[in-house]
Amino acid sequence: MDDNAVYDARIELVDFVIEVFHDTPDEAFIERLLNGEIETPGDEVNDYLDAGFAALERFVEENEGRDPEAVANDLAIEYTRIMVGPRPDVLPHETFYREDTDFIGEGLADVEASYGAAGWNPPEEYGEENDHIAVEFAFLRNLIQRQRAGADETVGFERVFLDEHLLTWLEAFTDHIAEETDEELFIAGAQIAAGTAAFEDEIVAQLL
Repeated sequence: MDDNAVYDARIELVDFVIEVFHDTPDEAFIERLLNGEIETPGDEVNDYLDAGFAALERFVEENEGRDPEAVANDLAIEYTRIMVGPRPDVLPHETFYREDTDFIGEGLADVEASYGAAGWNPPEEYGEENDHIAVEFAFLRNLIQRQRAGADETVGFERVFLDEHLLTWLEAFTDHIAEETDEELFIAGAQIAAGTAAFEDEIVAQLL
């Protein structure tokens, strides 16, 4: 796989996680999934990514032939139940899973400091606290895009962000999702998030 293909794959993984979790998955995204426009690799990558791709394939099979709007409505109900509430079971925020800080406590400032050090401002459209999984993956996407453009210093920023943030909580989040829902798309999203962090960990180790 050439460098451009690797960058495309990295960004596609990150974008998938954002699409699943930044809000209720929309009809256009679901239609792309059901039409097979998002392909899963045939080869093994790592345990979390492999499990996530398998869950995604089950989601597509279970919903084959259904109206994407109806699927999106079902997902919105489940997303609201487990991640919005009024008493959500799952909060896709780093500080909810970190043992060394309170939820939306001082750990949030640590996340924001990583963004600031890399000269990045979170996009306003996500409407979440800056330790939300969608925001953290938007930052990861920004770093990958800048690496592609030749900004080598972003590799160091990613190394720190992986070690101090993404790799500290995504496995716990993935386990929690699997405990609280049978919805394959959300299970796939969490597993692919954890697997993407592990994949990026390997890539960054090679780049440094």
